[in-house]
Amino acid sequence: MKTILCIAAALAVSAQPPKLKLWSLQPVRKPAPPSQSANPIDAFLEVERAARGVKANPPADKLTLLRRVHFDLTGLPPSPEQQVAFLQDAGTDAYEKVVDKLLADPQHGVRWARHWLDVLRYADLDGTDGGVMPASPGIFRWRDWVINALNTDMPYDQFVRAQLLGNRHGGKSTLSVFGTRNRPQVNPQDQFALGFLARSAITRNDRDNDVAIAAVETVSSAFMGLTVACAKCHDHRFDPIAQRDYYAMKALFDPLVLRAVSLASPKEIYEYGEALEKYRVAKEEIDTAIEKLVGPYHTKLFDERVALLPPDVQAIVRKHDRARSVAEQKTYDDYYPVLRIDPPKMKEIMPKDVIAKYDALLKEQRGVRAPASLEAHWIVEEDGERKKHPTYILTSGDPTRPEKDKPVAPGFPFQPQGIDFRDGLRETFAEWLTAKENPLFARVAVNRIWQWHFGSGLQKNPSDFGLLGGRPSHPKLLDYLASSFVENGFSMRWLHRTIITSDAYKMSSAPTSDGMKADPANNYLWRFRLQRLEAEPLWDALLSSAGELDLTIGGKSFRTLTPDGKQSIFLPPDGTFESHTQRRGIYILRGYIPSTEVMSSFLQSFDVDDGRTPCPVRTQTVTAPQALFTMNDSMIEHASTRLADRVGKEPTISAAITRAFRETIGRPPTNVELDRASSYVAGDRARLKDLGWLLYNLDEFLFIK
Repeated sequence: MKTILCIAAALAVSAQPPKLKLWSLQPVRKPAPPSQSANPIDAFLEVERAARGVKANPPADKLTLLRRVHFDLTGLPPSPEQQVAFLQDAGTDAYEKVVDKLLADPQHGVRWARHWLDVLRYADLDGTDGGVMPASPGIFRWRDWVINALNTDMPYDQFVRAQLLGNRHGGKSTLSVFGTRNRPQVNPQDQFALGFLARSAITRNDRDNDVAIAAVETVSSAFMGLTVACAKCHDHRFDPIAQRDYYAMKALFDPLVLRAVSLASPKEIYEYGEALEKYRVAKEEIDTAIEKLVGPYHTKLFDERVALLPPDVQAIVRKHDRARSVAEQKTYDDYYPVLRIDPPKMKEIMPKDVIAKYDALLKEQRGVRAPASLEAHWIVEEDGERKKHPTYILTSGDPTRPEKDKPVAPGFPFQPQGIDFRDGLRETFAEWLTAKENPLFARVAVNRIWQWHFGSGLQKNPSDFGLLGGRPSHPKLLDYLASSFVENGFSMRWLHRTIITSDAYKMSSAPTSDGMKADPANNYLWRFRLQRLEAEPLWDALLSSAGELDLTIGGKSFRTLTPDGKQSIFLPPDGTFESHTQRRGIYILRGYIPSTEVMSSFLQSFDVDDGRTPCPVRTQTVTAPQALFTMNDSMIEHASTRLADRVGKEPTISAAITRAFRETIGRPPTNVELDRASSYVAGDRARLKDLGWLLYNLDEFLFIK
């Protein structure tokens, strides 16, 4: 078989200047562990520590470690019963049994899907007013596919290929003895993985070629760890990536078009059609009344503004949309912000009685709601006609300014010589990308997973393995894990277990004077890094301690932010989102619309991005809005009340206080804490609510040690 997978050989013959032969492009060589430690990770780390005179911390206490690994693997706190059971298990494999149980827990996929979806730009809403894409229906099915893939330990190479190819083939093809290709069995549900590509569209016809552009930039940063996006407008200034490479890669995805796949039954389709017609008639009636009422005032203001424009622009503005050329339409779009007449401006020239009628009609208009969308999801597929169109380099990356003298053939950075695309554009690229020999693929994945466990990667910039991204702190360890990852079938579960059973993971996070002096940034992992809970596990911890967390997996997102009447006209119809808000934080609605607040203040306060760009590392700020949330938010008030109700059922005040500590910070109180809490409650069970509020405001609740 003529292989297209010999990445190392291709890189060796590439015409790169010596200074640009990046470390990340060199073949992965598996080094031997420097000692016979139980876990090779510790052997590599100890060599670096010893060379710098840094002493590793001792292990964390059992309950600290239990809370750490529970939040890390499932995003949920250990229950009081789990805490007691772990303390009572004196076996040498007690911790390993907990790890195996958590990795097999379906909530593991929920927790780790959030990490990957940050990198892959998941959003429920993303678009412009009135043209939101791919708002719904169905984008949540991609999120649910990711959750299921992680829970079934789908091999990482297949995890990536499925999101590029859907169910066309989620595994690699092989040659039979007759020279024909054997396609592996595929899961029909893998079509939901195409939400990754479909999600990039901002308009339903993908007017600005957002799918192809986002695919280049997200795939390259997420799976290759390279800033290929820097070559959109010019050759990369630092890495061996030419502008032509960017558009060659874009050509792989240019033939893609959006398609909505319905999941509705014939009966549901019929009923939806009837409801939609009723909605259309009611809305058209109100819209006509509004237009008739405000039309004269709108026309008056519009004509006044047009009269202020240059004569040639006036002529363009007064043309019908279809009569304008592309250049004229761009001119019209440029002036549209000046020409747009907002309701407040019309009201300034309306009589009071007309304003009253207008407001009444607007209220009536907002009361007419479109029926809930049918069950469907968006995928992408290749369009035969679009595949015939050449791809051009774009001036300044502007899709309306192709350089017709610079056509570009499909390809990608570091493409092996002699490669052909007989198996398909994306198929060929996916096979190269996920090859065992690709030095970027496994390194980038291992580094990301390491970062999500430890709070910082071996390579500090997880999406930039280029010249400016720096070099890894422990290159031999990274290559050892990358090689072993490949040898173990790209099993993410194997990698998780290897990392979290290391002594490095189990260390105390307490600072020491010697350690802070020798390595204040903890580059050589002499202690576990203190980490603040992210928004989602914080949300889950509050609901869990209140006894109200719904652990149902999958389904639509829910909205915690209630828009006002003016905003609601830009949001999808009722039924698009779930109304039940006691589910896990991963299901909270997120996204972006220019004039409508989509993200709740809770998500924004705790550093959740809106999904417009990849988020390789969550920011971990400590800000006033966070303190105001834990002090004053109604969710904290409710959780404190529910926690008090739960622990108040204990037979004694002392037992109630102990239970409250275990439910919130994962440990019993010390004797001093128990005495102080008992004095504060003073036998009054009503004051358990205030104790709960206090526990939620402790650093120990918000941080993982």
